[in-house]
Amino acid sequence: MPAPIELLDVVALAQDRPQDQLVRGQVGTVVELLSAHTFEVEFSDDQGKTYAMLPLSADDLIVLHTTPVRST
Repeated sequence: MPAPIELLDVVALAQDRPQDQLVRGQVGTVVELLSAHTFEVEFSDDQGKTYAMLPLSADDLIVLHTTPVRST
């Protein structure tokens, strides 16, 4: 079972969201926990300018890891 999504996790979209002009794989940061399965995610460019911020469910997201993850 994957670890729960937490505040400030770096995430990627699991599927396209054409209504928001976002595509699968775009990277964002969890900036608020709205409920147990809903998260406010901020998408910003390389200069830090936000181009989208929206609530997404855990099913919409893939948590990205920059360090090794040990299996339990």
